Amino acid sequence: MRKVRLDTMRASSPGPEPLARPRRSRRLEAFGFALLCSTFLVLSASTALATTYKVDPEHTSVNFTVRHLFTRVHGRFDKFEGTIIFDPKHPEQAKVWGSIEAASVNTNEPKRDKDLRSNHFFDVKKFPKITFKSTAVTDIDRRTKTAKVHGFLTIHGVRRPVVLDATYLGAGKDPWGNEKAGFSATLTINRKDYGLTWNEVLETGGVLVGDLVSIELDVEGIVAK
Repeated sequence: MRKVRLDTMRASSPGPEPLARPRRSRRLEAFGFALLCSTFLVLSASTALATTYKVDPEHTSVNFTVRHLFTRVHGRFDKFEGTIIFDPKHPEQAKVWGSIEAASVNTNEPKRDKDLRSNHFFDVKKFPKITFKSTAVTDIDRRTKTAKVHGFLTIHGVRRPVVLDATYLGAGKDPWGNEKAGFSATLTINRKDYGLTWNEVLETGGVLVGDLVSIELDVEGIVAK
């Protein structure tokens, strides 16, 4: 009887084959990968089309209004900066960042402005900046070019969520060839939410300064180079 070497038999004997994945599973994996890639490409393309604007301080105003006694006082901030990343075809992807120098507050009354800079109000030595950073854009109306811009507003060292009513005013080149865009926004806050609580009680029972502050922004952005 012919003898067969044991090691040869082991080498030639086929082992158990690995289980093959079903074709349907492989197709689903391929489809999922393709979908992920296409989504990434679409998002990358839309982001690439967005324009970055730097706030032009010479053509931008940051104004506020607050009740004083029986009327209203109007004020503004004179020093600020900001960035807006915006694509009119994808307003939901807009991003906004801004910073204001609190010491630049201006109500056209030096004594009052000095008091606003003190620890009665802004305490500018301790809290020199007022900042805003957006987190989302909702309630977009393409007909009126309006939307709500959600974000965090920090005043007097206190950071709180806010919602701005914003409007896109259009874009184009100025007479000198600079690409620009216009935006406006309004917001009403309660100053006490930010630790600005100082007040004086009047003889009539009222108070010297109102709690609600209306903020109005008219922003012209210039394309960052």
